[in-house]
Amino acid sequence: MAETRLADIIVPEVFLPYVKQETMQNSALFTSGLVAEDNRIAVGTRAGGETVHLPFWNDLEGDAEEISDQRDLTVGKLSTGQDIAAAQYLGKAFGHNDLVGLLAGDDPAGAVAGGVAKFWERNMQKRIIGSLNGVFASATMASNLLDISAGAGSAAVIDKMSFADAQFKLGDQFGSLSAVAMHTHTYAKLYKDDLLDTIKPSEGAPYTTYQGKRVFIDDTLPVVGGVYTTYLFGMGAIGYAEGTPAELALEFDRNTLGGYDVMIMRRLMVLHPRGVKYTGAKISGGNATSGRPTIADLETAANWTRVYDPKNVRIVAMKHKVA
Repeated sequence: MAETRLADIIVPEVFLPYVKQETMQNSALFTSGLVAEDNRIAVGTRAGGETVHLPFWNDLEGDAEEISDQRDLTVGKLSTGQDIAAAQYLGKAFGHNDLVGLLAGDDPAGAVAGGVAKFWERNMQKRIIGSLNGVFASATMASNLLDISAGAGSAAVIDKMSFADAQFKLGDQFGSLSAVAMHTHTYAKLYKDDLLDTIKPSEGAPYTTYQGKRVFIDDTLPVVGGVYTTYLFGMGAIGYAEGTPAELALEFDRNTLGGYDVMIMRRLMVLHPRGVKYTGAKISGGNATSGRPTIADLETAANWTRVYDPKNVRIVAMKHKVA
């Protein structure tokens, strides 16, 4: 009698949407509103290629004119710009032996999906943070960066006043910032200062806010020489979409000699800071010919150029110390 394998219990058409749903429902990135699905990006992923082009109209410029019978009105022009996002082709293989423990549950496919969903959630977070590191290394994002780390003593340490200064880097659009990502050490400092609030909604789990902004903690955020980077976000600051790779998105293989089954997942994913164009000017390693960026490439300043007005890029970075 043949043994039951992963391929016997997992239906790709059901499993893949389930993994995506689990990721979106349980990830702080999505529940905070930082990452939002973008239909325009989704259409672009179906067109193929290494990048997704996102043209946009610039704001109308100039002043209204007084009407006169002595002269015609001056005709203004419409201008456009173009944002560009990187298509990220990712894959991972999971061996059956690694999943044996998960398969003990009543819902094997659901148990596997839960583990896989967490894997993709962590990797999406790494790529978002990598992109933000590169974006704010670019000189074009100086308007959205507050760096107090060179201050003397307490002037270099994050507090209520300096955090407010970071918010107001967006001027009259400061109200568009709704969430903040910080390192555990930053969170601990604000916690000790009694500056954090806990919100207990009627439905769902409690969550923490700081100055009205939802907090999520990530220890992969940059820490260099005691200088921490904290990111403030607006809703949907990161555009997200998925396409279908040319290869099968989910398939299975049997290693007869090794005696185990393998599940292979492939995903075409776009996670793009809106308004900061991915240039792909400097791609390293084996991906140089394909143009597909590694996390190190995403962290490279030369690969990013701001194309929106600074106030319309709903992300602010703050560099600071915690003591």
